[in-house]
Amino acid sequence: MSNEFNLNVNKRELVNKGARKRALKEGKIPGIYYSHDSKESLPFYIEKKELANAQKADTQIFNISVGGKDRNVLFKSIQYHPVTDEILHVDLYGIKMDQVVSVSVMINIQGTSKGVVEGGILVQNLNELELECLPMDIPQSIDIDISHLEMGDSLRSGDVKLDEKLTITTPEDQIIISVTQPMQEEEAVSTSDEESADGDTEESSGDTSESSESDTSSDSGDNNADG
Repeated sequence: MSNEFNLNVNKRELVNKGARKRALKEGKIPGIYYSHDSKESLPFYIEKKELANAQKADTQIFNISVGGKDRNVLFKSIQYHPVTDEILHVDLYGIKMDQVVSVSVMINIQGTSKGVVEGGILVQNLNELELECLPMDIPQSIDIDISHLEMGDSLRSGDVKLDEKLTITTPEDQIIISVTQPMQEEEAVSTSDEESADGDTEESSGDTSESSESDTSSDSGDNNADG
């Protein structure tokens, strides 16, 4: 079950790119609040320190006061700088506590796969699962035990069992985790042998050509001498 966290934000006016850059240098992250019915949006600033504290909080539900009203929100998206990973912009989505919401929840892998112990390679295709639930039921993460997975096994979205309050909306056939066999040494050796054999053939072919040219020259010389 998710707790609530009070998030301090300040309403702002829509500004140009230059003003946003100045705000970032001053430690202010620009953002947009969207209401649950998508009919209202409000721009705001949030201090970097405030945002850092929110990210450490054990919750996905936040209380804000913007535009003269108290609102319950979720972080809908966070935009990062492609090189520095600095947060550039955030979107907050207004919710109603008695209405189901769609959220992405991180997957927490637990245990060690039997197949990995035997030398297999663990491949994780998904880091998050899409869920629908009431805001207060949003989990911080989804724990998935992989200790039973053997070589060649896969775990799909439809295999995950959660509390009945949570509905997974990720397609059931979507693979989350798989344990694959490593490249066989025999295949690598075989490939190496083939490459070696190809090289010997080329060298042999070259020697034959040189020998043939030498023999031809010798025969030609003998014929001239006889003449």
